[in-house]
Amino acid sequence: MKRQIFTEDHEAFREMVRTFLAKEVTPYYEQWEKDGIVSRDAWRAAGKQGLLGLAVPEEYGGGGQHDFRYSAVLAEEFTRAGAAGLAVGLHNDIIGPYLTTLGTEEQKRRWLPGFCSGEIITAIAMTEPGAGSDLQGIRTHAEDAGDHWVLNGSKTFISNGILADLVIVVARTTPEGGAHGLSLLVVERGVAGFERGRNLDKIGQKSQDTAELFFHDVRVPKENLLGELNGAFVHLMTHLAQERMGIAVAGIAGAEHLLEITSSYVKEREAFGRPLAKLQHIRFEIAEMATECAVTRAFLDRCIADHSAGALDAVHASMAKWWATELHKRVADRCLQLHGGYGYMAEYRVARAFTDGRIQTIYGGTTEIMKEIIGRSLLD
Repeated sequence: MKRQIFTEDHEAFREMVRTFLAKEVTPYYEQWEKDGIVSRDAWRAAGKQGLLGLAVPEEYGGGGQHDFRYSAVLAEEFTRAGAAGLAVGLHNDIIGPYLTTLGTEEQKRRWLPGFCSGEIITAIAMTEPGAGSDLQGIRTHAEDAGDHWVLNGSKTFISNGILADLVIVVARTTPEGGAHGLSLLVVERGVAGFERGRNLDKIGQKSQDTAELFFHDVRVPKENLLGELNGAFVHLMTHLAQERMGIAVAGIAGAEHLLEITSSYVKEREAFGRPLAKLQHIRFEIAEMATECAVTRAFLDRCIADHSAGALDAVHASMAKWWATELHKRVADRCLQLHGGYGYMAEYRVARAFTDGRIQTIYGGTTEIMKEIIGRSLLD
Protein backbone atom coordinates (compact mmCIF):
# COMPACT_ATOMS: atom_id res chain seq x y z
CA MET A 1 0.00 0.00 0.00
CA LYS A 2 1.31 3.42 -0.95
CA ARG A 3 1.90 5.59 2.10
CA GLN A 4 -0.07 8.82 2.16
CA ILE A 5 1.51 10.86 4.94
CA PHE A 6 4.68 12.14 3.26
CA THR A 7 5.07 14.99 0.77
CA GLU A 8 7.80 15.55 -1.83
CA ASP A 9 9.68 17.62 0.76
CA HIS A 10 9.72 14.70 3.17
CA GLU A 11 10.98 12.33 0.49
CA ALA A 12 13.70 14.80 -0.53
CA PHE A 13 14.72 14.93 3.14
CA ARG A 14 14.77 11.12 3.17
CA GLU A 15 17.23 11.06 0.29
CA MET A 16 19.44 13.55 2.08
CA VAL A 17 19.41 11.40 5.23
CA ARG A 18 20.35 8.32 3.20
CA THR A 19 23.26 10.19 1.63
CA PHE A 20 24.43 11.34 5.05
CA LEU A 21 24.29 7.80 6.43
CA ALA A 22 26.20 6.38 3.47
CA LYS A 23 28.94 8.98 3.80
CA GLU A 24 29.25 9.75 7.49
CA VAL A 25 27.95 6.68 9.35
CA THR A 26 28.04 3.34 7.51
CA PRO A 27 31.79 3.39 6.68
CA TYR A 28 32.70 3.88 10.34
CA TYR A 29 29.97 1.95 12.11
CA GLU A 30 31.83 -1.32 12.63
CA GLN A 31 34.65 0.54 14.35
CA TRP A 32 32.18 2.38 16.56
CA GLU A 33 30.64 -0.96 17.54
CA LYS A 34 34.08 -2.22 18.56
CA ASP A 35 34.87 1.01 20.41
CA GLY A 36 31.53 1.03 22.21
CA ILE A 37 30.99 4.68 21.32
CA VAL A 38 30.28 6.92 18.35
CA SER A 39 32.79 9.51 17.15
CA ARG A 40 32.06 13.12 18.04
CA ASP A 41 32.85 13.91 14.42
CA ALA A 42 29.64 12.12 13.45
CA TRP A 43 27.60 14.36 15.75
CA ARG A 44 29.19 17.47 14.27
CA ALA A 45 28.58 16.14 10.77
CA ALA A 46 24.92 15.57 11.64
CA GLY A 47 24.69 19.13 12.91
CA LYS A 48 26.33 20.51 9.78
CA GLN A 49 23.85 18.56 7.66
CA GLY A 50 20.93 20.07 9.58
CA LEU A 51 19.81 16.80 11.19
CA LEU A 52 20.01 18.08 14.77
CA GLY A 53 17.48 20.43 16.30
CA LEU A 54 14.88 20.01 13.56
CA ALA A 55 12.20 21.60 15.74
CA VAL A 56 14.46 24.19 17.40
CA PRO A 57 13.62 27.76 16.30
CA GLU A 58 15.90 29.13 13.58
CA GLU A 59 17.06 31.98 15.80
CA TYR A 60 18.90 29.41 17.95
CA GLY A 61 20.41 27.55 15.00
CA GLY A 62 17.69 24.95 14.47
CA GLY A 63 15.47 23.98 11.58
CA GLY A 64 12.31 25.62 12.92
CA GLN A 65 10.32 22.61 11.69
CA HIS A 66 7.69 21.23 14.07
CA ASP A 67 6.43 18.59 11.65
CA PHE A 68 7.06 15.22 13.36
CA ARG A 69 7.08 13.51 9.97
CA TYR A 70 10.66 14.68 9.47
CA SER A 71 11.62 12.98 12.73
CA ALA A 72 9.80 9.87 11.54
CA VAL A 73 11.88 9.88 8.34
CA LEU A 74 15.07 10.13 10.43
CA ALA A 75 14.00 7.23 12.65
CA GLU A 76 13.07 5.06 9.68
CA GLU A 77 16.28 5.64 7.76
CA PHE A 78 18.59 5.25 10.77
CA THR A 79 16.79 2.00 11.59
CA ARG A 80 17.10 0.68 8.04
CA ALA A 81 20.81 1.51 8.12
CA GLY A 82 21.22 -0.33 11.43
CA ALA A 83 22.69 2.82 12.95
CA ALA A 84 21.13 2.89 16.41
CA GLY A 85 24.37 4.08 17.99
CA LEU A 86 24.12 7.65 16.73
CA ALA A 87 21.17 8.57 18.93
CA VAL A 88 19.80 11.59 17.06
CA GLY A 89 16.24 10.59 17.98
CA LEU A 90 17.03 10.82 21.68
CA HIS A 91 18.73 14.18 21.13
CA ASN A 92 16.06 15.69 18.87
CA ASP A 93 12.75 14.22 19.96
CA ILE A 94 13.19 13.49 23.64
CA ILE A 95 15.63 16.07 25.01
CA GLY A 96 15.03 18.84 22.48
CA PRO A 97 11.43 19.54 23.57
CA TYR A 98 12.50 19.96 27.21
CA LEU A 99 14.99 22.65 26.23
CA THR A 100 12.73 24.48 23.78
CA THR A 101 9.51 24.42 25.82
CA LEU A 102 10.88 24.73 29.36
CA GLY A 103 14.10 26.69 28.88
CA THR A 104 14.39 30.36 29.75
CA GLU A 105 15.63 32.73 27.10
CA GLU A 106 19.07 32.70 28.70
CA GLN A 107 19.14 28.89 28.77
CA LYS A 108 18.08 28.65 25.14
CA ARG A 109 20.79 31.02 23.98
CA ARG A 110 23.36 29.21 26.10
CA TRP A 111 22.59 25.65 25.05
CA LEU A 112 20.58 25.43 21.83
CA PRO A 113 23.17 26.63 19.26
CA GLY A 114 25.57 23.89 20.39
CA PHE A 115 22.70 21.42 20.57
CA CYS A 116 21.97 22.08 16.88
CA SER A 117 25.59 22.09 15.71
CA GLY A 118 26.50 18.82 17.43
CA GLU A 119 29.02 20.52 19.72
CA ILE A 120 26.74 19.83 22.70
CA ILE A 121 25.57 16.22 23.04
CA THR A 122 22.72 15.65 25.46
CA ALA A 123 21.30 13.00 27.78
CA ILE A 124 18.42 12.72 30.23
CA ALA A 125 18.96 10.89 33.52
CA MET A 126 15.85 9.37 35.05
CA THR A 127 16.58 5.70 35.73
CA GLU A 128 18.35 4.70 38.94
CA PRO A 129 19.61 1.35 40.21
CA GLY A 130 16.41 1.04 42.26
CA ALA A 131 13.98 3.05 40.15
CA GLY A 132 13.05 2.53 36.51
CA SER A 133 9.57 3.30 35.21
CA ASP A 134 8.36 4.18 38.72
CA LEU A 135 9.32 7.79 39.37
CA GLN A 136 8.22 7.47 42.98
CA GLY A 137 11.38 5.47 43.66
CA ILE A 138 13.82 8.21 42.66
CA ARG A 139 16.35 8.87 45.41
CA THR A 140 18.75 11.31 43.73
CA HIS A 141 18.16 14.56 45.60
CA ALA A 142 19.18 18.20 45.56
CA GLU A 143 19.32 20.52 48.54
CA ASP A 144 18.75 24.25 48.27
CA ALA A 145 21.98 26.05 49.20
CA GLY A 146 20.98 29.63 48.38
CA ASP A 147 22.38 30.48 44.97
CA HIS A 148 22.83 26.84 43.96
CA TRP A 149 21.61 23.28 44.49
CA VAL A 150 23.75 20.53 46.00
CA LEU A 151 23.05 17.37 44.02
CA ASN A 152 23.72 13.83 45.27
CA GLY A 153 22.78 10.43 43.89
CA SER A 154 23.34 8.10 40.99
CA LYS A 155 21.72 7.12 37.69
CA THR A 156 22.12 4.12 35.43
CA PHE A 157 21.35 2.98 31.87
CA ILE A 158 21.82 6.56 30.65
CA SER A 159 22.01 6.73 26.85
CA ASN A 160 24.73 9.13 25.62
CA GLY A 161 26.03 8.97 29.18
CA ILE A 162 29.71 8.99 28.24
CA LEU A 163 29.56 11.58 25.46
CA ALA A 164 26.98 13.91 26.98
CA ASP A 165 28.02 17.51 27.59
CA LEU A 166 24.66 18.40 29.10
CA VAL A 167 22.56 16.04 31.25
CA ILE A 168 19.01 16.75 32.37
CA VAL A 169 18.83 15.10 35.80
CA VAL A 170 15.56 14.19 37.49
CA ALA A 171 16.09 14.85 41.18
CA ARG A 172 14.03 15.17 44.33
CA THR A 173 13.97 18.78 45.51
CA THR A 174 11.56 18.37 48.42
CA PRO A 175 11.22 15.58 50.98
CA GLU A 176 7.63 15.03 49.84
CA GLY A 177 7.04 11.43 48.89
CA GLY A 178 5.65 9.92 45.71
CA ALA A 179 6.27 11.37 42.30
CA HIS A 180 5.81 14.93 43.55
CA GLY A 181 8.67 17.14 44.59
CA LEU A 182 10.82 16.24 41.58
CA SER A 183 12.66 18.83 39.48
CA LEU A 184 14.79 18.89 36.34
CA LEU A 185 18.35 20.12 36.92
CA VAL A 186 20.82 20.56 34.07
CA VAL A 187 24.33 19.32 34.87
CA GLU A 188 27.11 20.32 32.48
CA ARG A 189 30.30 18.49 31.60
CA GLY A 190 33.29 19.20 33.85
CA VAL A 191 31.49 20.33 36.98
CA ALA A 192 33.12 19.13 40.19
CA GLY A 193 31.58 15.99 41.70
CA PHE A 194 29.98 14.79 38.47
CA GLU A 195 31.52 11.43 37.54
CA ARG A 196 30.79 8.87 34.87
CA GLY A 197 31.01 5.20 35.65
CA ARG A 198 31.23 2.29 33.24
CA ASN A 199 30.29 2.41 29.61
CA LEU A 200 27.88 -0.47 30.12
CA ASP A 201 28.39 -3.67 28.13
CA LYS A 202 25.04 -4.36 26.44
CA ILE A 203 23.94 -7.28 24.25
CA GLY A 204 23.02 -4.87 21.45
CA GLN A 205 23.44 -1.27 20.28
CA LYS A 206 27.10 -1.57 21.20
CA SER A 207 28.11 1.79 19.72
CA GLN A 208 25.44 3.66 21.69
CA ASP A 209 27.29 4.66 24.87
CA THR A 210 25.18 3.82 27.90
CA ALA A 211 26.58 4.75 31.28
CA GLU A 212 26.29 5.01 35.02
CA LEU A 213 26.40 8.57 36.36
CA PHE A 214 27.35 9.66 39.85
CA PHE A 215 26.75 12.98 41.60
CA HIS A 216 28.74 13.79 44.74
CA ASP A 217 27.90 17.22 46.21
CA VAL A 218 27.58 18.68 42.72
CA ARG A 219 26.92 22.42 42.80
CA VAL A 220 24.21 23.13 40.24
CA PRO A 221 23.54 26.87 39.68
CA LYS A 222 19.97 27.99 40.32
CA GLU A 223 19.82 29.18 36.70
CA ASN A 224 20.18 25.52 35.62
CA LEU A 225 16.74 24.60 36.92
CA LEU A 226 14.74 23.58 33.86
CA GLY A 227 11.02 24.32 34.06
CA GLU A 228 9.08 24.69 37.28
CA LEU A 229 10.50 23.85 40.68
CA ASN A 230 8.94 20.53 41.79
CA GLY A 231 7.23 20.34 38.41
CA ALA A 232 9.24 17.53 36.80
CA PHE A 233 6.46 14.94 36.97
CA VAL A 234 4.13 17.04 34.83
CA HIS A 235 6.97 17.98 32.47
CA LEU A 236 7.96 14.34 32.01
CA MET A 237 4.40 13.17 31.38
CA THR A 238 3.90 15.94 28.81
CA HIS A 239 6.72 14.75 26.57
CA LEU A 240 6.50 10.98 26.93
CA ALA A 241 4.09 10.56 23.99
CA GLN A 242 6.70 11.82 21.53
CA GLU A 243 9.40 9.60 23.01
CA ARG A 244 7.16 6.57 22.62
CA MET A 245 6.23 7.50 19.08
CA GLY A 246 9.90 7.70 18.11
CA ILE A 247 10.48 4.19 19.47
CA ALA A 248 7.34 2.89 17.76
CA VAL A 249 8.42 4.31 14.39
CA ALA A 250 11.79 2.59 14.74
CA GLY A 251 10.00 -0.63 15.68
CA ILE A 252 7.82 -0.89 12.58
CA ALA A 253 10.62 0.33 10.30
CA GLY A 254 12.89 -2.36 11.70
CA ALA A 255 10.28 -5.08 11.22
CA GLU A 256 9.65 -4.03 7.63
CA HIS A 257 13.36 -4.00 6.83
CA LEU A 258 13.86 -7.45 8.35
CA LEU A 259 11.00 -8.73 6.22
CA GLU A 260 12.63 -7.29 3.10
CA ILE A 261 16.04 -8.82 3.67
CA THR A 262 14.57 -12.17 4.76
CA SER A 263 12.33 -12.33 1.68
CA SER A 264 15.42 -11.83 -0.48
CA TYR A 265 17.35 -14.43 1.49
CA VAL A 266 14.76 -17.22 1.17
CA LYS A 267 14.56 -16.64 -2.58
CA GLU A 268 18.29 -17.25 -2.92
CA ARG A 269 18.96 -19.89 -0.26
CA GLU A 270 18.35 -23.47 -1.37
CA ALA A 271 17.41 -26.57 0.61
CA PHE A 272 16.56 -30.00 -0.75
CA GLY A 273 17.41 -28.81 -4.24
CA ARG A 274 15.13 -25.79 -4.43
CA PRO A 275 14.87 -22.25 -2.98
CA LEU A 276 13.45 -21.95 0.52
CA ALA A 277 10.79 -19.65 -0.93
CA LYS A 278 9.24 -22.65 -2.71
CA LEU A 279 8.40 -24.30 0.61
CA GLN A 280 4.84 -23.66 1.81
CA HIS A 281 5.89 -23.14 5.42
CA ILE A 282 8.28 -20.38 4.39
CA ARG A 283 5.66 -18.69 2.24
CA PHE A 284 3.18 -18.80 5.13
CA GLU A 285 5.74 -17.28 7.51
CA ILE A 286 6.46 -14.44 5.09
CA ALA A 287 2.73 -13.92 4.45
CA GLU A 288 1.96 -13.67 8.16
CA MET A 289 4.77 -11.19 8.85
CA ALA A 290 3.89 -9.08 5.79
CA THR A 291 0.27 -8.85 6.94
CA GLU A 292 1.20 -7.94 10.50
CA CYS A 293 3.58 -5.25 9.23
CA ALA A 294 1.01 -3.81 6.83
CA VAL A 295 -1.68 -3.56 9.51
CA THR A 296 0.75 -2.03 12.00
CA ARG A 297 2.06 0.42 9.41
CA ALA A 298 -1.46 1.72 8.76
CA PHE A 299 -1.97 2.44 12.46
CA LEU A 300 1.49 3.94 12.92
CA ASP A 301 1.12 6.26 9.94
CA ARG A 302 -2.17 7.49 11.37
CA CYS A 303 -0.44 8.13 14.72
CA ILE A 304 2.42 9.97 12.97
CA ALA A 305 -0.06 12.19 11.13
CA ASP A 306 -2.04 12.85 14.31
CA HIS A 307 1.10 13.68 16.30
CA SER A 308 2.30 16.05 13.57
CA ALA A 309 -1.06 17.81 13.89
CA GLY A 310 -0.81 17.91 17.70
CA ALA A 311 -3.74 15.52 18.10
CA LEU A 312 -2.13 12.31 19.41
CA ASP A 313 -2.91 11.39 23.02
CA ALA A 314 -0.79 9.38 25.46
CA VAL A 315 -3.03 6.32 25.21
CA HIS A 316 -2.65 5.89 21.46
CA ALA A 317 1.08 6.61 21.70
CA SER A 318 1.27 3.80 24.26
CA MET A 319 -0.66 1.50 21.93
CA ALA A 320 1.71 2.31 19.09
CA LYS A 321 4.79 1.81 21.25
CA TRP A 322 3.97 -1.58 22.70
CA TRP A 323 2.45 -3.04 19.58
CA ALA A 324 5.17 -1.95 17.13
CA THR A 325 8.05 -2.97 19.39
CA GLU A 326 6.55 -6.35 20.25
CA LEU A 327 5.97 -6.89 16.52
CA HIS A 328 9.60 -6.05 15.83
CA LYS A 329 10.68 -8.56 18.47
CA ARG A 330 8.54 -11.32 16.93
CA VAL A 331 9.63 -10.55 13.38
CA ALA A 332 13.32 -10.44 14.35
CA ASP A 333 13.04 -13.84 16.00
CA ARG A 334 11.20 -15.41 13.06
CA CYS A 335 13.51 -13.88 10.45
CA LEU A 336 16.57 -15.09 12.32
CA GLN A 337 15.05 -18.59 12.36
CA LEU A 338 14.46 -18.45 8.61
CA HIS A 339 18.14 -17.58 8.09
CA GLY A 340 19.13 -20.78 9.88
CA GLY A 341 22.70 -20.92 11.14
CA TYR A 342 23.63 -17.81 9.19
CA GLY A 343 21.10 -15.84 11.19
CA TYR A 344 23.18 -16.49 14.29
CA MET A 345 26.28 -14.98 12.72
CA ALA A 346 27.09 -11.44 13.83
CA GLU A 347 28.01 -10.40 10.27
CA TYR A 348 24.41 -10.84 9.14
CA ARG A 349 22.07 -7.88 9.50
CA VAL A 350 19.33 -10.05 10.99
CA ALA A 351 21.59 -11.05 13.89
CA ARG A 352 22.40 -7.46 14.81
CA ALA A 353 18.76 -6.42 14.42
CA PHE A 354 17.79 -9.24 16.79
CA THR A 355 20.02 -7.89 19.57
CA ASP A 356 19.81 -4.17 18.77
CA GLY A 357 16.02 -4.14 18.71
CA ARG A 358 15.43 -6.18 21.85
CA ILE A 359 15.63 -3.09 24.08
CA GLN A 360 12.67 -1.45 22.35
CA THR A 361 10.07 -3.21 24.49
CA ILE A 362 11.91 -2.03 27.61
CA TYR A 363 13.11 1.57 27.28
CA GLY A 364 10.70 4.47 26.99
CA GLY A 365 8.34 2.51 29.22
CA THR A 366 8.04 -1.27 29.18
CA THR A 367 5.29 -3.11 27.32
CA GLU A 368 3.69 -3.84 30.68
CA ILE A 369 3.62 -0.14 31.60
CA MET A 370 2.08 0.69 28.20
CA LYS A 371 -0.70 -1.83 28.77
CA GLU A 372 -1.31 -0.43 32.24
CA ILE A 373 -1.73 3.09 30.81
CA ILE A 374 -4.16 1.83 28.17
CA GLY A 375 -6.09 -0.33 30.64
CA ARG A 376 -6.52 2.52 33.12
CA SER A 377 -7.85 4.79 30.40
CA LEU A 378 -10.51 2.24 29.54
CA LEU A 379 -11.48 0.91 32.97
CA ASP A 380 -10.83 3.59 35.60
